[in-house]
Amino acid sequence: MIKPFLTVGGYTLLSRVTGFIRDIIMAAVLGAGPVADAFFVAFRLPNHFRAIFAEGAFNAAFVPAYARVRAQGGEARAGLFADHIFTILLASQIVLLVLALLFTPQAIDLLAPGFSDDTKRYALAVDLTRITFPYLLMITLVTLYGGILNALQRFAAASAAPILLNLSLIVALLLAVYFPTPGHAAAWGVVVSGVLQALLVGGDSFRQGVLARLRRPVFDADVKQFFRALGPATVGSAGVQLALFADTIIGSLLPAGAISALYYADRINQLPIGVIGIAAGTVVLPEMSRRLAAGDDAGAANAQNRAFEFTLLLAMPCLAAFIAIPDLIMRALFVRGAFTIADADAAGATLAAYAVGLLPFLLIRSAVATFFARGDTATPVKASLTAAAVNIGLKVVLMGPLAQIGLALATSIGAWINLTLVVWLAHRAGHARVDGRLRRSTAKFLIAGATMTAILWLGAAPTARLFQGWPASALLTLATIGVVGGTVYAVMIFAMFGRSWLLAFRARRGAR
Repeated sequence: MIKPFLTVGGYTLLSRVTGFIRDIIMAAVLGAGPVADAFFVAFRLPNHFRAIFAEGAFNAAFVPAYARVRAQGGEARAGLFADHIFTILLASQIVLLVLALLFTPQAIDLLAPGFSDDTKRYALAVDLTRITFPYLLMITLVTLYGGILNALQRFAAASAAPILLNLSLIVALLLAVYFPTPGHAAAWGVVVSGVLQALLVGGDSFRQGVLARLRRPVFDADVKQFFRALGPATVGSAGVQLALFADTIIGSLLPAGAISALYYADRINQLPIGVIGIAAGTVVLPEMSRRLAAGDDAGAANAQNRAFEFTLLLAMPCLAAFIAIPDLIMRALFVRGAFTIADADAAGATLAAYAVGLLPFLLIRSAVATFFARGDTATPVKASLTAAAVNIGLKVVLMGPLAQIGLALATSIGAWINLTLVVWLAHRAGHARVDGRLRRSTAKFLIAGATMTAILWLGAAPTARLFQGWPASALLTLATIGVVGGTVYAVMIFAMFGRSWLLAFRARRGAR
């Protein structure tokens, strides 16, 4: 499991690095004002639907279903199943696209009601949303082909696809002078990236002989079973997205710049979530599905425990940095061009609030895998909807005193509730088997993480004084204190775990 984890994590890391470059350019070109707010709303709308119908619900239902059909009926039956789902999915997305283009103003009224008081920002959001929404159609196809490839233990193409989004946006923003506004340039970059991603993942599917094609859909037993799993998964994904919708709605009611602060803080927060959490969940789901299909319950539980362990190992340095030096991170990465120190401080405080929920953000994908691998997409919905309700309620309460920081804090609290409920439900169902090794490792990770947090917090100010007056002083400060803190963390991990623990991971990798 470690090798595919490193494949997914490696490509995702490259995606996040290019994403940082993209966001640095975006901050310099768009800033954190009305044009940026309008683009972020236009970008969020198709991404909300993507998260509900594509990456979240679809993957949870499709990957185990495709793996089961292929194992039980062979390649031909699996190909037929994929063709039926592809045709139904494509038709539904075309209908959704037409409706979205016809009713874009109404969608903006719903998603960003605060824009109605700002005629320019409202009109720009409507215009940009009509440009970006076709991205949903392309990315839905990417999700389908990526799900097929993941079920075949081929993770590279789907993991690399988001890199094309970043590269497209970078090129578009560099050519912003040729567009009516920088927001228009970014919107067209999104659309082009969708086409490129579909070609990349579709091309790999074609080379593997699993490219799904249009075929008159037949609602046979396999398709019906898929939709029985898809329904609850969609409801669960919708619960999470409702909370994100609330961020956009409430953010539009706050002063200009609040949505942008949420965006940039979330982008940093998403680095470990994408590189570590989603990578672990992407790999562990087909691994557990395969083992459970073979009757190896103990092997499935072990795979999940090792996914938790590896996630926590890599998570602690990120958590330490986000808690101890969030303002320094934002200043070092984004303060240039139209993005000011005040913008960075607002985003940094928001990042600290997101950090409260970083661990559940990272662990939830691996936690729900125990249900999804068993074809149970309904049980996690109970946890998701409960957490979403608390999340939204807290957003309303906290938006007044804390502005966008309150929205991020509510999201973090909701994440803890979601993870706690999923673990409790898994334990009650007999699916959770936390072994002694994971419990001991977690305690050691927490000690190392707390030590690194203290070093970053205490060392940031003296290091900043050391580089005061230097060019790029904030970036030099961040790099220096990051290397020191990371080195201390690595030494502590090696001292507490020793060579045998690290070699055990290597041995399992080699055994595959």
